[in-house]
Amino acid sequence: MGNLINIGFGNVVNTSKIVAVISPDSAPIKRIVQNAKDAGTAIDATQGRRTRAVIIMDDNHIVLSALQPETIASRYHSKDTADSHHNRSSNIILHD
Repeated sequence: MGNLINIGFGNVVNTSKIVAVISPDSAPIKRIVQNAKDAGTAIDATQGRRTRAVIIMDDNHIVLSALQPETIASRYHSKDTADSHHNRSSNIILHD
């Protein structure tokens, strides 16, 4: 399993499954969201708030979030950066 990032209200998604994080404002994205709701592949993590980001997953599910796409992207990048620093430091071998 990949890393998890918070997408708001204690909800998390697996970062290795994310394909895109996009704004829900355009008509094509609104159609994608409606089609996913109709097909039962939409996961609403907004807790009743306005949808501000649509997260497209690699298994054709979509996740709706009340956070801005920029916020989710920055959390993804900060998690990725922290993990790469952690992995580098864990590979250091000290000799006496």
